[in-house]
Amino acid sequence: MAWPSPHDWFGTFLTQFRTENRFTLFLELLYSAPMSQFIYKITPQALWREAEANGRFTGAPIDIADGFIHFSTAAQARETAAKHFAGQSDLLLVAIDGASLGPALKYEVSRGGALFPHLYGVLELKDVVWVKSLPLGADGVHQFPALEGQ
Repeated sequence: MAWPSPHDWFGTFLTQFRTENRFTLFLELLYSAPMSQFIYKITPQALWREAEANGRFTGAPIDIADGFIHFSTAAQARETAAKHFAGQSDLLLVAIDGASLGPALKYEVSRGGALFPHLYGVLELKDVVWVKSLPLGADGVHQFPALEGQ
């Protein structure tokens, strides 16, 4: 009996995963670990000041409604600002050490099929690397600092 070629074996493997509905589980496990060290949260200043007073960030109203805290990677942050925070001038950009969040941080398919970081829990301030203002430029577009992972 001849062994199947590696290509045939892998194709069979993928077909079996898809037909047994395990492919989604495989992708979830694959992308549950932090993909890059820093992730970013855009938040109104007042909400962040409240988090600083409480010692932890439980999320914006949309986060609480969805059951997880929405984050963006460096590559996604500008689009997130344009889509969800257009014209807002009282914003902060919070950089978080994604590696410190452990298994509560999951990368899940969202906008346009991209994998976005979601935190299933609260954000402890010890995991925050820095907080910077996110001002609007003269053109009405948010002016981002340099971001790691871009």
